[in-house]
Amino acid sequence: MTETDTQSGNGKKAPILDYDIHKVLKALPHRYPLLLVDRVREIHLGERIHAVKAVSMNEEFFQGHFPGAPIMPGVLQIEALAQAAAILGIETLELAGTGKLVIFMGIDGAKFRSPVTPGCLLDLEVEFLQQRRTIYKFKGRASVEGKTTCETEFTAMIADPPEG
Repeated sequence: MTETDTQSGNGKKAPILDYDIHKVLKALPHRYPLLLVDRVREIHLGERIHAVKAVSMNEEFFQGHFPGAPIMPGVLQIEALAQAAAILGIETLELAGTGKLVIFMGIDGAKFRSPVTPGCLLDLEVEFLQQRRTIYKFKGRASVEGKTTCETEFTAMIADPPEG
């Protein structure tokens, strides 16, 4: 039995702790250069997720943002939080392999507190706030070594992929 199969003492499932890049790639349709989650440290189904992005000088966006003073764009921090939220939703709703997508709908109250530079481990913490049918509201916080870099609330929906 794995940790994901056991129940905790309060009747809830134990957190998922063994979520590496291979599972991230199975859960998300994103690929390089837009895949912004490298590992998941912990998922509490239906509640919250803690994921990590290892920020490398090799990221394409550092070529132009900004030469000589590389800073990860804030919008990409929000995208990383959204990808972590998508993993939380996909795992909670057991949607892996169904082709369903988690699509951004809105961003509320985004605040950028501190720059993210090459060599950082960006912690991505997201929690469910509410659900209405296929629409979900999340609260996200990105941080480096405990210092908040970005925080926001955002809305996403579960949808079928576009026909193409």
